[in-house]
Amino acid sequence: MSAKIYRPAKTAMQSGKAKTHLWVLEFDQEIPRTIDPIMGYTSSSDMRQQVKLNFETQGLAEAYAQRNGIEYRVIAPKDPQRQTVAYPDNFRYTRTQPWTH
Repeated sequence: MSAKIYRPAKTAMQSGKAKTHLWVLEFDQEIPRTIDPIMGYTSSSDMRQQVKLNFETQGLAEAYAQRNGIEYRVIAPKDPQRQTVAYPDNFRYTRTQPWTH
């Protein structure tokens, strides 16, 4: 039984940072998924795959895993690099691409 601990990135469908401060403990897939031959649904008999536990800090998630004897790995979060863009840069004469409508 192994798990990964990570802090989720914001989704592409939102501009805010809701639910990105929480740390998630998610179990790894132990039994491969199977495809139903009639309907084409993907299913699995591994119930731990459905469990996602949320924690306030990384330390709490690690403590929970150690307390319950769960092997875990921590995936470090990648903070986005903010690129500053100014409107007047569209009209610079040193612009590398031509400005068109």
